[in-house]
Amino acid sequence: MSPTSDPATRERSRVALVTCDLFPDLWEDDLPLRDVLLSRGAEVDVLGWDDTEADWAAYDVAVIRSPWDYVARRDSFVSWAHSVARLLNPADVLEWNTDKRYLAELANAGLPVTPTDFVAPGDSWTPPSDGEWVVKPTVSAGSQDTGRYLLPAQQALAEAHVARLAAAGRTAMIQPYLSAVDEQGETALIFLPDTGGVLSFSHAIRKGAMLTGPDEGAIDPGSERIDPRSPTEAERATAERVLEAVPGGAGRLLYARVDLIPGPDGAPLLVELELTEPSLFLKEGGDAATRRLAEAILARI
Repeated sequence: MSPTSDPATRERSRVALVTCDLFPDLWEDDLPLRDVLLSRGAEVDVLGWDDTEADWAAYDVAVIRSPWDYVARRDSFVSWAHSVARLLNPADVLEWNTDKRYLAELANAGLPVTPTDFVAPGDSWTPPSDGEWVVKPTVSAGSQDTGRYLLPAQQALAEAHVARLAAAGRTAMIQPYLSAVDEQGETALIFLPDTGGVLSFSHAIRKGAMLTGPDEGAIDPGSERIDPRSPTEAERATAERVLEAVPGGAGRLLYARVDLIPGPDGAPLLVELELTEPSLFLKEGGDAATRRLAEAILARI
């Protein structure tokens, strides 16, 4: 073992956990991660991504955790990410993943993605004739600016939602509401590096339905029902296929979360691939998941 890799002879590792002003002391689910890193002898600072006083070059690694205010300032957030040399996940991944138009790329690659239409500012949109549909912006977090509409009864509201996003210079995305979420929930599969550094399945949770109605008809993020879940073989296989399609390869990732809901035929469909700032549900994953993530962070130094 070289002197620089021996904990007894090298300086303490410096880790920045990246958050925002909304959660200056971290989102509660990340507190166990901080504590394990501290117990391993690392110096840990919690910093807002837009902290103008932060010296990012002074850290061995900066780990994105809860910068959930970036949505209104995505360009600034992406620019900041590219300025941080040792950032996890990497800046180019964040740039790709913070605009949900990546779903079109994955669909074009043959992956089972929830059918999605994108309506950019200036585009015309003809609403579907019937059914339940979800309207949301391509840049969002925590169900912000998201609504669920029953057509044709709520067509005017859906059209107004799309128009409101366009007026703000935002691209809208329209997806069928996957009704299986009401009874079966959404399965979130969390992937973390194993002891060999290979990104692999860690644990999964069930999330209850979030959307309740038009406009911003969603329950508050964090208030949905969360339970541990064992994914099916089909869900595991789908999630692994999705990760294989990540630009640059999944081997660069510190973490990934793949959110799936059964489609009309019962087969899992990708709702979102969370590579930027997802909750990793470490409490539901238990001590083993938290230790696994902490060791993976230290192994990158």
